[in-house]
Amino acid sequence: MASSAAPSRTDSPVVRGVALVVALAAVMWVVEIADRVADGRLDAYGIQPREVDGLDGVVFAPFLHGGFDHLIGNTIPFLLLGFAIALGGLARVATVTVIVAVVGGLGTWLVAPANTVHIGASGIVFGYAAYLVARGVYSRSPVQIGLGVLVLAVWGTTLLRGLVPEDGISWQGHLFGAVGGVVAARVLHRRAERANAQGPSALSRV
Repeated sequence: MASSAAPSRTDSPVVRGVALVVALAAVMWVVEIADRVADGRLDAYGIQPREVDGLDGVVFAPFLHGGFDHLIGNTIPFLLLGFAIALGGLARVATVTVIVAVVGGLGTWLVAPANTVHIGASGIVFGYAAYLVARGVYSRSPVQIGLGVLVLAVWGTTLLRGLVPEDGISWQGHLFGAVGGVVAARVLHRRAERANAQGPSALSRV
């Protein structure tokens, strides 16, 4: 019987998930460096509420920041919370990120004040945090509940403060990013329930 090669560590869904989070953070830094060279002109590609041309900001806004202080403030929690989600694999962290970005971005586009531009990854950060908390509620897993409690203990005050209306702060992005996190937790929980109800898949031949 021919033996197959041992799987590489890079084939691990967890490693791939972590790599995706790191790659997204790296893109944020590359874009901010380019924006500094361009004298901040890239920031105009953020979310512009109720402007058709501003809809592309749903995709671009998380990668745009108002300076390196803003970027650093988002990078650290983005990586830490992203790594926690990536423990569930590449598909999980990718799905959560897309749902949070779409729900958070569209929500901001719909309700934020006109003639404003919204940028930054903080909506994704709020979404990640809300996902980790909501996942524990839905799953009732002691480990996941514990992780959700830890998230609240470390970032709870910051999360609540970020929802308070304040000039120059996109509380709408924070709010709808968090909504996106809850939606992502619900979607993935229901998907897991359907998979469990269907029972184990057919055995793979080895």
